[in-house]
Amino acid sequence: MQKRTLGKSNLEVSALGLGCMGMTFSYKPFPEKHESIALLRAAVERGVTFFDTAEVYGPFNNEELVGEGLAPFRGQVAIATKFGFDINPDGSHGSKGLDSSPKRIRQVADASLKRLGVDAIDLFYQHRVDPNVPIEDVAGAVKELIAEGKVKHFGMSEAGAKTIRRAHAVQPVTALQSEYSLWYRKPEEEIIPTLEELGIGFVPFSPLGKGFLTGKIDENKTFDTTDIRSSIPRFTPEARKANQALVDLLGRLAGQKKATPAQIALAWLLAQKPWIVPIPGTTKLHRLEENIGAVAVELSADDLREIEGAAAEITVQGARYPEKLEQMTGR
Repeated sequence: MQKRTLGKSNLEVSALGLGCMGMTFSYKPFPEKHESIALLRAAVERGVTFFDTAEVYGPFNNEELVGEGLAPFRGQVAIATKFGFDINPDGSHGSKGLDSSPKRIRQVADASLKRLGVDAIDLFYQHRVDPNVPIEDVAGAVKELIAEGKVKHFGMSEAGAKTIRRAHAVQPVTALQSEYSLWYRKPEEEIIPTLEELGIGFVPFSPLGKGFLTGKIDENKTFDTTDIRSSIPRFTPEARKANQALVDLLGRLAGQKKATPAQIALAWLLAQKPWIVPIPGTTKLHRLEENIGAVAVELSADDLREIEGAAAEITVQGARYPEKLEQMTGR
């Protein structure tokens, strides 16, 4: 597995990470615990050294799972987790929705360290920007945790360019995690140039469009009400039918390259910048191996131009989130 460094930091990780959310959150039915632990360990054996979790996934049980699964590999892997939601100790959500107060950040850090079973959190993201807490206070709180040795790197998720700049001035931001893929390219407008200028790495989540870019989801597929995709406008049957053109494009290239549509979608992301590290999530070993195979797929300048030209002709239909979730992004 190739390695990449996130921005100007010294955080070197595998070129592809593993998003662990789906093991306990958003995509029912969840696998048995022993299956997820086996998958985490299989990922390490195949060269993955970057794992993504969060307090809110569950809440709490995703961090516990990742901590247990990766326990044999302490010091060999980097685990990223997140703070920023108002969650009660019993796992219920508090009335505030978001809470990035310095006191809360400190509480989450201490609890996450215990659940993960580590001495320091490798990368600690603010999960969503809290409009009620100045970002300078958030960055300052993480800076203190870094000084104390509890956290190694500060990250942000789904933040706007101005907020990233303000935070970075207080405590250098190692990575931004936001959605980015061939079917969600808004970060190219303002976010990616900002990250490049400041020397911040980019960790795209949903790099396969929540599974759509794999080519395995057509207009006839149904989603259980417990599946997050059942509430996403981009996954209505009409939108899927309209967006199929993007999958067809990936399929054509995949045929030429003896690859899969998912591998082309990931290879495209890897080709955009050397400091981009996608974190596709999966609960299945064959998908993990397929995703890892994308690192070996070479896209030439001509290939990238072909994708660019064809993608420019396709207008993706449907919002990527329900309105309430969309309002939490880009602040």
